[in-house]
Amino acid sequence: MNEPAAVPNPPTSPIAAILASNGHADPLLAFVGHVVVLDTQGPLIYIGMLDRAEPGFLLLSHADVHDTNDARSSKDLYLVETRDLGVRANRTLVLVTRRQVASISLLADVRS
Repeated sequence: MNEPAAVPNPPTSPIAAILASNGHADPLLAFVGHVVVLDTQGPLIYIGMLDRAEPGFLLLSHADVHDTNDARSSKDLYLVETRDLGVRANRTLVLVTRRQVASISLLADVRS
């Protein structure tokens, strides 16, 4: 009989360690000070340094607000390019309402 293949342990992200130890009521506070990707259900993605995480909004600095309707590449391809080439900031600051955000991740955690 074939035994099931072992599932490798996922790599430990710095954020995973912070989330495990920070004790904050709001887990998004663990992302403050890191370059993040805010994905939306629509065509927009926000990439930048998370400066603040408030109950109603997130504040990014040195941010790239990217509309995939205006591009030839998918969100995933654009994120891989941004991870490899750096953030193409087109905003000094941007406030994003939490209602707009479908997911948040570190740019460094984007995989090709």
